[in-house]
Amino acid sequence: MALRDRYDFESLVNVAENLVLRELEAQLARMGAGMKGASSAGLKGASSADICTCQDCVLDMAAYALNNVKPSYRVSLMGSFAAGRAEDAGYAKEISRVVREAIEKVRANPSHD
Repeated sequence: MALRDRYDFESLVNVAENLVLRELEAQLARMGAGMKGASSAGLKGASSADICTCQDCVLDMAAYALNNVKPSYRVSLMGSFAAGRAEDAGYAKEISRVVREAIEKVRANPSHD
């Protein structure tokens, strides 16, 4: 019998995923991505019009960032307290940097024409 059939893995959560998605949303909003005439502070030579926010591009940004940041899993209530360290300043800066990098990579190389 497979592990997934014997155990409930729904409580296994990668805290980094929530933090990356929150940071991605915040950075795209600050850049005004998808809104005409807004600035794209932080991205070299990019205008907000250059940043595609279609499903494929946003998922590519999230995947890139998650593949380049250290995961932080929790399983229980006590685990969520321990995972609180994931939100320390150093980890938050790393997530911010990796998300910015993900946006730039996908902006420069979208998976569509």
